[in-house]
Amino acid sequence: MKKIGILYGMEDTFPQAFIDRVNSKKEKGIIAEAVSIDKVIQNKDGEYAVIIDRISQDVPFYRAYLKNAALTGTNVINNPFWWSADDKFFNNALANTLGVPIPNTVILPSSEHPNDTTGKSFRNLKYPMDWESIFNYVGFPAYMKPYAGGGWKNVYRLENRDDFWEIHKETGQLVMMLQEEIAFTEYFRVYCLGGKAVKIMQYEPRNQPHLRYVIDGPAIDKKLSATIKDYTIKLCKGLGYDFNTVEFAVRDGIPYAIDFGNPAPDAELSSVGAENFEWVVEEAANMAITAAKKQKPGKMNLTWGTFIKNAVEENN
Repeated sequence: MKKIGILYGMEDTFPQAFIDRVNSKKEKGIIAEAVSIDKVIQNKDGEYAVIIDRISQDVPFYRAYLKNAALTGTNVINNPFWWSADDKFFNNALANTLGVPIPNTVILPSSEHPNDTTGKSFRNLKYPMDWESIFNYVGFPAYMKPYAGGGWKNVYRLENRDDFWEIHKETGQLVMMLQEEIAFTEYFRVYCLGGKAVKIMQYEPRNQPHLRYVIDGPAIDKKLSATIKDYTIKLCKGLGYDFNTVEFAVRDGIPYAIDFGNPAPDAELSSVGAENFEWVVEEAANMAITAAKKQKPGKMNLTWGTFIKNAVEENN
C-alpha cells in the first residue's frame, strides 16, 4: 500500500478535501491521510510515498523531517531542499534568463546589522551605496518587499526617496528588495501543478484578502492567456516547483511576473472561491496519485528544476 500524506497547519478546507478526493478515486494500492509524526530518526522513514507540504516554511522541524523523508524515498511536493535554498530575488534573476518579463529590481542590505555582526562585518560593502543609480534604475513609485518570504508581509508602496529612507529604517534586520511599480490594467494569479496543469485566475491585489479573487470577471484575451500559461510553465519548470502560484501584472499588454515563488499557495475555499477550489483539489489529487505510482522506494523521487539539472549536465 502506498500512502499519500498531507502536512499542513492552520488551513481548514483544502487538506481534508484533498484527502477525500484522493480516496474517492479508489486507486488500487493508494490511500491518502494527514501526516502523523511521533518520532524522526535519521535516515529512517519510508512510511509515505508522497507528502504534500503546506506548512514547513513556517516550522523548521517539519522542514528537517521532510528532508529526511526525501532521503529515504518519499516524493515531497515541493522539493524541501530547493525550497530551503530559494528566494525571491534569485527567482527574478532566473526569470530574466528564461525570457520572462519582470520589473526592475535590486536587493538592499538590511537597515540594521544582523545579530552577532558589527560594522567590521560589512567592510566589503561600499558606504554610501550608489543610491542615485539604484533609484534611477527602479524609479518611483516603487515597492519594497522582503527578498524571501511571502503572504504580503512587510510589503510597502513608496512614492519617493523620502518614503524609502523612512520605511527602510523600519524594516530592521530584514533583507529587502526595491522593485519597480508596474501600473497594471489587469492582474492574474495562476496555479501551476505538476509543471503542466495551469489555472489562470483574475485577481485584484489591492482588495482585502477575502475579496482578491475576481469572480465572473471579463473574458481573458486568448493571446494574453496563452502567453501567461507559457511563462508560468517556464518559471515553474525552471524552479522545479510542482505546486506553485505565479502572479502577473499586465502593462501595455505585457504580463510582468511579479511574484512566482509561492510553494504553499492559498487554497482555502473561503478566499479562492468554489470554482478555483474545485480545480486545485482535483488537480492536486491527480498529481499526487501520479507521483505515488511513479515513486520508487529507497530512491530520490524529488522534482528538480531545469536550472539545477542543466547545471549538473554542464559539469558532467
